[in-house]
Amino acid sequence: MSKRTLAIIAATLVSIFYGMTFTIAKDVMPKHIGAYGFLIIRVGGATVLFWLSWLFARIPEKVRAEKIDRADFPRIIAAAFFGVTLNMLCFFKGLSLTSPISTSVLMVSTPMIVLVLSAIIMKERIQKRMVFGLVLGLIGTSVLILYGKSIKSEPQASLGNLLVFANAISYGLYLVLVKKLMAKYNAFNFVKWVYLIGFVMIVPFGWNELSVVDWSIMPTDIYWKIGFVVVFSTFLTYLLNLLSMKELKPTTVAVFIYLQPFFATIFAIGLGKDELTLVKIISAILIFAGVYLVTQKAP
Repeated sequence: MSKRTLAIIAATLVSIFYGMTFTIAKDVMPKHIGAYGFLIIRVGGATVLFWLSWLFARIPEKVRAEKIDRADFPRIIAAAFFGVTLNMLCFFKGLSLTSPISTSVLMVSTPMIVLVLSAIIMKERIQKRMVFGLVLGLIGTSVLILYGKSIKSEPQASLGNLLVFANAISYGLYLVLVKKLMAKYNAFNFVKWVYLIGFVMIVPFGWNELSVVDWSIMPTDIYWKIGFVVVFSTFLTYLLNLLSMKELKPTTVAVFIYLQPFFATIFAIGLGKDELTLVKIISAILIFAGVYLVTQKAP
């Protein structure tokens, strides 16, 4: 099996795990744990797993001896901020306020964001069809954000949708920033630093929420769901994402986000946690059409 095929399988697994996360994490917060308090558990747990893996896994001595250049730490700190801190703060808080399907649909806008950021940072040219695609995607995103006001079960869904969109922008910038680093460093060596730095940044935001959690009345299934988010939705997904980015371009990795609404919808509806409405379908069509136009290669 080729490295590219393995990278594609890794990116697909990431979409499946994330698709499940929208519903599983929603069951935990805000009822049992506040969004930012849950985030400390998520990032802190993943940080421990990454460092333990680095210390005890069978890693070649050449890789273990690899050192991070001081000149690269500013970019690593930026990657930690946009890929862990800001990204997850917006995502968890947004998800706690809106629905799983709306969240997954908004995340599809990431490939468009990656293209715009690549054009700004890497000076890539944007064609007319891409501009049209960006407009379509923006309309679809705006409809979903504004529609949040009419969701009775989620009174702050509009704010939640806006935060999820901000999360997509932050993650898009992370994908652009991290590509050069991943070409230079081993995935384990890189991610352990990204998560450690990101965790330090997150603690001030979530400590108060975490400190008031009453663990004695926490249902057993919530513990399992927290474990799933830490191990599968964070530790494995970030590792698989980084491994896939070794072989795939940032825009290609971003395209796999298209699968997330599919898996999220099946999982959420199957468990009776969300419903598919006409507005969500129309928004999804506009966003997918926009992403298609943006990511098509020039003839």
